[in-house]
Amino acid sequence: DWTEEDFLHLAPSDEFYVWLVRRPNYQNDRIWALSVEDIEEDERLLWAIKDKGESWSGEYFRDIILTQNVIPFLNDEENVIDPDEATFVHDKAPCMRANKIQNLLQDNNVKFWGNDIGPGNSPDLNVAERIGSIFKDEVEKKMLSETGDNRYREDILKVHLTNVLTNLETDTDLFETLLRSYPSRLRAVKNANGRHTHY
Repeated sequence: DWTEEDFLHLAPSDEFYVWLVRRPNYQNDRIWALSVEDIEEDERLLWAIKDKGESWSGEYFRDIILTQNVIPFLNDEENVIDPDEATFVHDKAPCMRANKIQNLLQDNNVKFWGNDIGPGNSPDLNVAERIGSIFKDEVEKKMLSETGDNRYREDILKVHLTNVLTNLETDTDLFETLLRSYPSRLRAVKNANGRHTHY
């Protein structure tokens, strides 16, 4: 029995992709460079870069993604209302369901929704997917407003990525609205018998 306020303590996560190189006829392309070589490695504003067909090792995911990024973020009072009350909501990807990962989170006192909570792979329940869509849409608008070759310049892309991220990071109303949408999302999934909803 959660109240609407309880949902404000959730920290949803998800991955999304912004393709740097054109992939012909690929649905939902977001293309911002003529080739990956156009962008210096230290200037790629991405959380993790993964080549097509390459998979993360469990060690990389544990040591880099979670231990160096996610866990410190959740324990920082500037990022969450109360670190002791924050609940990490993962997207039930195989790497997140692994026992070693579940144990790592427990060992670091990170509260999280376990494998038994919520349907697997349900974008309807993951507000982080909406944030990813908003981010990509805003960057796309800004890049499309550029003229000529500026649409493909990495320095222009970097400025737009940085500005959009900065604006999103400070948009507490957006995050609060999305977190408060969890009760209606849960009702919608229940009413749809686990099928697709308008979310």
